[in-house]
Amino acid sequence: MADRQASILEAAVRVIARTGIRGLRVEELAAEAGVSTALIYYHFKDRAGLVRRTLAFIGDRAAGYTDEVLEDSEDARAVLVQLLLGELQDIPRVRENSIAWGELRASAIFDGDLRAPLAESTRSWSRDTAEAVADAQAAGLADPRVVPLDAAERLTALVEGLSERWLSGSLTLDRARALLTGAVDAELGPHPAPEPLAPRPA
Repeated sequence: MADRQASILEAAVRVIARTGIRGLRVEELAAEAGVSTALIYYHFKDRAGLVRRTLAFIGDRAAGYTDEVLEDSEDARAVLVQLLLGELQDIPRVRENSIAWGELRASAIFDGDLRAPLAESTRSWSRDTAEAVADAQAAGLADPRVVPLDAAERLTALVEGLSERWLSGSLTLDRARALLTGAVDAELGPHPAPEPLAPRPA
């Protein structure tokens, strides 16, 4: 993606996070991004195209910052936990993404044009999470009877709900993160204790 397009989409996420989807007017976006309205229409054709591309951009940006939190994960189950907790961070780009995602999901109830791209983004997130569940099972760190996609859909739906409660002031961030970590344990079973080290031969 060209830098100019990326900067416009970053500005679109900020505007949606600040004023909601109804506040995403091309003129306001142009001012936010420091570009002309003509350039926005050139890249995105119309407001509907802009909204669809913004939704895809939110998903791509989320993948970027969740990848960052995985760098210190030591095992497959920790990867899953950090993948989910990456969506609950009090940093500007995560807050903006989460607010904009929630706004777009709510808007899709009334806007049929948003439903297909939103559903595809949701399926992609669920598939990635299901792969992390399956990896934990393969490593012996999760109950093998768990259906990975079922667990993934429940956990990602919970992330969305906890995020909305946190962002709307109904839950503290620490409480939301603790509830999410507990939900992983409920879904996958308790984290197995590490194998004791074998004694060294005398």
